Amino acid sequence: MRLPVSFYARPALTVARELLGTHLVLEGEAGRRVGRIVETEAYVGAHDLACHASKGRTARTEVLFGPPGRAYVYLIYGMYHCFNVVTDGEGVASAVLVRAVEPVEGLAPALRTDGPGRLCRAMGLTLSHNRWDLQCAPLYLEEGSPVAEAQVARGPRIGVDYAGQWAHEPYRLWVRGSQHVSRPPARRGLESA
Repeated sequence: MRLPVSFYARPALTVARELLGTHLVLEGEAGRRVGRIVETEAYVGAHDLACHASKGRTARTEVLFGPPGRAYVYLIYGMYHCFNVVTDGEGVASAVLVRAVEPVEGLAPALRTDGPGRLCRAMGLTLSHNRWDLQCAPLYLEEGSPVAEAQVARGPRIGVDYAGQWAHEPYRLWVRGSQHVSRPPARRGLESA
C-alpha cells in the first residue's frame, strides 16, 4: 500500500526513522523496480546548515518549501542524482535523503545500491522525477517490513562537513548489519545506538 501524505507530513527525523524498511518503487517501461530502504538522512529545515534550503528559496529548492510527499531529485558533482522525499508542513523546507536500498524486485541482487548516486542509477531515477507527487506518480513509497528499534543505528550525515555543528548531528539512520549501507560503520567508526 502506498504511503499516505500524512506519513510525510511529520518532522524529517521521524520520517527518516520510519522510512527504514519501506519500499521505494518505480514503475515504468523497464518494469517495476523495488528497493527496501536501509539508510536515510534527515534535513530538518532551513535552519539546518546542511539542508539546501538554508540558502533560501531558489528554483532548485522551491520543492522543499512545498507540500510534503513530493520527490526532490537533484545532481551532485554534476553527475550523481540524489532522491529525497519532502517532509513536514509547507514552508518548513525539510526532507529525507534516501541513501541506500536492498534490491527487492526488478533489480539484480548483485547491483550496487549503496549510496544515493548508485541507488538512483539502479532505480532509474533522474531529474525528470523531481517534484513528482508520490501519491499519484509511478514513483512512490509503500509499506515494507518494519525495522525494530534495536536494529537502527544513528550517526552523522555524510559529506556535510561545511555545515559546522550541523555536520555532527546524528541525522543519518541505517539498518544494522545491512550489506547495502553506503558506508558501513565498521569503516568509519561512527555508529551509535
